[in-house]
Amino acid sequence: MAPLALLLLSLPVFFLLHSLYYRLRFRLPPGPRPWPFVGNLYDVKPLQFRCFADWANSYGPIISVWFGSTLNVVVSSTELAKEVLKEKDQQLADRYRSRTATRLTKYGQDLIWADYGPHYVKVRKVCTVALFSAKSLESLRPIREDEVSAMVESIYNDCTAPGRSAKSLLLRKYLGAVSFNNITRIAFGKRYVDTEGRIHKQGEEMRSIADNRLRLGASRPIAEHIPWLRWMFPLNEEDFAKHAARRDRLTREIMEDHNIARQKTGGAKQHFCDALLTLKEKYDLTDDTIIGLLWDMIHAGMDTTAISVEWAMAELIKNPRVLQKVQEELDRVIGNERVMTELDFANLPYLRCVAKESLRLHPPTPLMLPHRASTNVKVGGYDIPKGSTVHVNVWAVARDPEVWKNPLEFRPERFLEDDVDIKGHDFRLLPFGAGRRICPGAQLGLDMVTSMLGRLLHHFTWAPPSGVSPEAINIAERPGVVTFMGTPLEAVATPRLPANLYQRTAVDF
Repeated sequence: MAPLALLLLSLPVFFLLHSLYYRLRFRLPPGPRPWPFVGNLYDVKPLQFRCFADWANSYGPIISVWFGSTLNVVVSSTELAKEVLKEKDQQLADRYRSRTATRLTKYGQDLIWADYGPHYVKVRKVCTVALFSAKSLESLRPIREDEVSAMVESIYNDCTAPGRSAKSLLLRKYLGAVSFNNITRIAFGKRYVDTEGRIHKQGEEMRSIADNRLRLGASRPIAEHIPWLRWMFPLNEEDFAKHAARRDRLTREIMEDHNIARQKTGGAKQHFCDALLTLKEKYDLTDDTIIGLLWDMIHAGMDTTAISVEWAMAELIKNPRVLQKVQEELDRVIGNERVMTELDFANLPYLRCVAKESLRLHPPTPLMLPHRASTNVKVGGYDIPKGSTVHVNVWAVARDPEVWKNPLEFRPERFLEDDVDIKGHDFRLLPFGAGRRICPGAQLGLDMVTSMLGRLLHHFTWAPPSGVSPEAINIAERPGVVTFMGTPLEAVATPRLPANLYQRTAVDF
């Protein structure tokens, strides 16, 4: 018998034995019935978080979903999220990595995709010391405020240009520029997008590398989750090698520039790249780890802030009552003779509630990045075998009608009535995760979202495009690990403050 025919005949036996092993040894959570070989791969809809939420309504708040021969456990309630991320956190803190993620991160040499262990603890401490401590965040405040000012100036110039009155703007263009510049200035001390939207050559290369990473990351689900078939769908190792070489070449050029500058200045300016190079010997950091951490910053910060603000602005334009109320607060606290700064946040409780409510309804990563069980563990009374992938559906948790009154309503007042922590201590709301794998940049992200929203709302009146009612704004999601609006938001901006408050004064750092 030919080897291929023998293999095809043996596959059903492998599948049957594999299925029987799990069913006899473990008490697995309920879930949709898997098909032979492919499991539930072809039952899962593109918006996985919505699909999993629908299945949770049928099978309960903890479900089993099979991607080929890979068991995925999805939890969708506050109690189970707490069990996964706090009570059983240590056993579930490893990271599931696909074949492509393994190659793109050089087997988890960074922070985001590293398994939990000595390397992860070390690099997380480095990131906290170098960038995310309260002292570091305060020292970076001038950069954040400067980039938000640049965004305001750019919008003002475009909406007041001759012939542009009452014409709608594509908001994502401005939000993307401020997010990208903020991250690159924090990481490298460089601004790559100017106020006219032109991008520096090095910035173009950085964006191109980031886009290529997304392309390479789109692996074939069958080959990824059915190991027996991987020989039929091998990864193109040459593509991964070229990508790594291109990324490393650009990053090493930047690192070398920083080494030269540090020698000249004595290390006076401490961008994230400088800080990592300074701490390299103390923490025994390899170049691969430094490069991985720098690109973690780029990938994590380039889109998520812009996504969050775009969702919030869409909800505000759809809800004029809320928009008017937050602008009344800004006018009362800030007035019309100065611009808002982050130091004003403490006196703007409703603005902070608007940011929270938007992150509740539209978390940028609605399915938390996948965890992996490092040992057999029980969750919700069910067995989670070692090696299983575990997801927390933070989108479903934040819309649970058992926890939230009128959960689909955009109502920031709910956070005035109940002060819900947003940074991993209250498991009703988890846009940044919780436990050992909580996003270390949670405070930075929240500050940027609040600052961008405050300035957009203080400086401009916002309305839908001509002929479009607020209710008609499309807030459907686009599939992906991070969830963009499917239809980019267009809106008409009208200045509402004196003209001198729209001029940016550049800040050097």
